[in-house]
Amino acid sequence: MHSNNHASIINDIELVCKKRNVKLTNQRRLVLEIMLQAKKAMSAYDLLDLLKQDEPQAKPPTIYRALEFLIEQGFIHKVESSNSYIICPHFSHPNHISILFICDNCKQILEKNNHEIEHQLQQLANQSHFMIKHSIIEIHGLCPSCASSTNLTS
Repeated sequence: MHSNNHASIINDIELVCKKRNVKLTNQRRLVLEIMLQAKKAMSAYDLLDLLKQDEPQAKPPTIYRALEFLIEQGFIHKVESSNSYIICPHFSHPNHISILFICDNCKQILEKNNHEIEHQLQQLANQSHFMIKHSIIEIHGLCPSCASSTNLTS
């Protein structure tokens, strides 16, 4: 993604915020821009360090409040297994079930969604009278480039 695409994504997010009547503050926008430029999952403290370049007064509660809002709105996901955060490419549909493929070698994360799996999970939830608010499935393994460069004879 180049910066022109970043601006387009930020504009799309702003439109979603207007429709939902929530505010994308400058800090929240900066956090999104940092994440878009990074193109990888980042910890809250890595994000805070980069945010401090623009806002030297930023403290941990600052970043956690911004992350909480962005997660609540479905713009980002928390990757529980690495305690990091990534941009959600499907942010206009906040109720989707995210399937994250996480490379244990290079740490690249690829998000996919699958309507069949989503439907099956919804059926299981309905059988238990459980209401799914949001769901993230994390799957660990090796991405194609790491898999092909790994010596499988170990």
